[in-house]
Amino acid sequence: MYGHRDVRILLIGDSGVGKTSLILTLVSDEFPEDEIPARAEEITIPPDVTPEKVPTHIVDYSSREQSDEILMEEIARADVICIVYAVNHRESIDSITDYWLPLARNTLGADHSTPIILVGNKSDQADANSLEGVVPIMNDYSEIETCVECSSKNLKNISEVFFYAQKAVLHPTGPLYSAEDKELKPECKRALCRIFTICDLDNDGVLNDYELNLFQRRCFNAPLQPQALDDVKAVVRKNIPEGVVNNGLSQIGFLFLHTLFIQRGRHETTWTVLRKFGYTDHLKLTADYLRPRLRVGRGSSTELSHLGYQFLTSLFEKYDQDKDGALSPSELQNFFQTCPVMPWGPDVNMTVCTNEKGWITLQGCLAQWTLTTLLDVSRTLEYLAYFGYRYVMAEHENQLSAIIVSRAKRIDLEKRQTSRNVFQCNVIGPRGAGKTAFLQGVNNRTVDSSSHSMREHLSAYTINTVQVYGQEKHLLLHEIDVGLQDELTSEDLECDVVCLMYDISDPRTFEYCAKSFKQHFENSSIPCLFVASKSDMHPVRQNYTLQPAQFCASHNLPPPQTYSSKGRPNKDIYIKLATLAAYPLVKGVLVEHPAALWIRDKLMLASGPLASRHLKGVSQESHSIWLKVGICAAVAAVGGIVIYRYYKSH
Repeated sequence: MYGHRDVRILLIGDSGVGKTSLILTLVSDEFPEDEIPARAEEITIPPDVTPEKVPTHIVDYSSREQSDEILMEEIARADVICIVYAVNHRESIDSITDYWLPLARNTLGADHSTPIILVGNKSDQADANSLEGVVPIMNDYSEIETCVECSSKNLKNISEVFFYAQKAVLHPTGPLYSAEDKELKPECKRALCRIFTICDLDNDGVLNDYELNLFQRRCFNAPLQPQALDDVKAVVRKNIPEGVVNNGLSQIGFLFLHTLFIQRGRHETTWTVLRKFGYTDHLKLTADYLRPRLRVGRGSSTELSHLGYQFLTSLFEKYDQDKDGALSPSELQNFFQTCPVMPWGPDVNMTVCTNEKGWITLQGCLAQWTLTTLLDVSRTLEYLAYFGYRYVMAEHENQLSAIIVSRAKRIDLEKRQTSRNVFQCNVIGPRGAGKTAFLQGVNNRTVDSSSHSMREHLSAYTINTVQVYGQEKHLLLHEIDVGLQDELTSEDLECDVVCLMYDISDPRTFEYCAKSFKQHFENSSIPCLFVASKSDMHPVRQNYTLQPAQFCASHNLPPPQTYSSKGRPNKDIYIKLATLAAYPLVKGVLVEHPAALWIRDKLMLASGPLASRHLKGVSQESHSIWLKVGICAAVAAVGGIVIYRYYKSH
């Protein structure tokens, strides 16, 4: 994952320094004794003969045959530039700073990132080591990666010149290390610290032998032998005592090791680690690493798989240091420390279930990621990458294994049941009808019991798990806040089930719900449930031609369900909403079936005297809607048994 499909090496320098002879010697493996041409033609070295297995193009330059315009074009196209000088010719060394380096900067920009290699040719004719005169130049120009002395005539270091040039492109030092400060650059430190945190599986601040061996296998496909492991710790301990703590490698020691690798010219080791964790040459995580392509068909939805829940559960447990089942504010900050920003604001605490301190529990954490996966799956994929999913779950290629794409909803309707485990319920009703309190009720929370600071961060979403015939499902409630005269948008209609809510004590509110149903849902496949909120208050007659119970009966709908935010929230309504979503209703003839009687008993409302007065006059036939739901579930179960027996007998 280098980001380079090939490498283009350009050789420039004064005439007569041996640029062309370097190329010809590399190709023929012998010094050209015959007349040497002014310029060698561009050659391409196939990937199977290069150490990095990348195609390499080598381009020569001749001032006798090429113009300055062509030279600047080649400089702009080059991945790496080799400035060749003759070690026995002082003027060619002076030209490095007088002409060639300024030319590169003028062409590419003063802050360009194209690496430059200084190549001292004709070392066979040198009386002394020319590097002493070149080192000051390297210190003044940060784009210079290294300097190599060679001899075309003696075949000395010829292949090394092009190896280092290729290496400067594929494993550049510039983004990692400041030669002037003799330390890792801040961006490199941040990346390596993130990697260390991901690899510290038990979150104790050190990499123990198991974690170091796992790191070695994940990054280099080879275990670290015990003696080699001890040697590494000894080197770190000798140079930086705090780098080894409790016989484990601390973060300081981890950074020191990579500094040492780079100083010793082994920066490819650091790059191997960085690229294993998705970093580009600019130390940014690649788009493919963060958001691998996921195809979601029309009518399909996205959920977390068991692997996704398994990973997020282990991550929660890693940062729940006091093991109290909830993330304190500091633990929550640590939970996201491998991410560029903290994505959760205080509204999340009002979206999912929390403990008595308002801290997010494991159930709440998983619910929030369930919500994110349904509404914005690319965001879930991105944060799974930040968390290190690919490293921890290494047997899977990428984080797509954490996601399930459901079948299209039309297939669910045809089969009269769904395989989905997450359902979105849009709660629609006029402003002030009690929708916000209803949303909070799914998490056993009342708005009145919430602190003032929490009420300021109320969310338009809440989510929790409910049991549907013994199976755990996530029910996501989305409040659609509208006025009595407002129209619903197409986005407001996208959901698995609709809760139409009106205020039992406000005569104006039911009309809006009734008209919304007739306009948007009467001929829709989306199941609907009317909810009469504020049932603790005195019911009034609604300003509509039909009263709520009569309206529901006439449209073959379940009777209105009553809800009050006073006292303990009634969980039955949430179960009924999830049940309607899980088993889409089929309108038509009602079928009596003994296997569904217990379902009817469970779903039928036991609402008390107030609700009885409010629902007076509802026909018995309207209750059989819940029987339909039960029959769908029963038929699905019976069908499964029949199929099982069929395949068993065959």
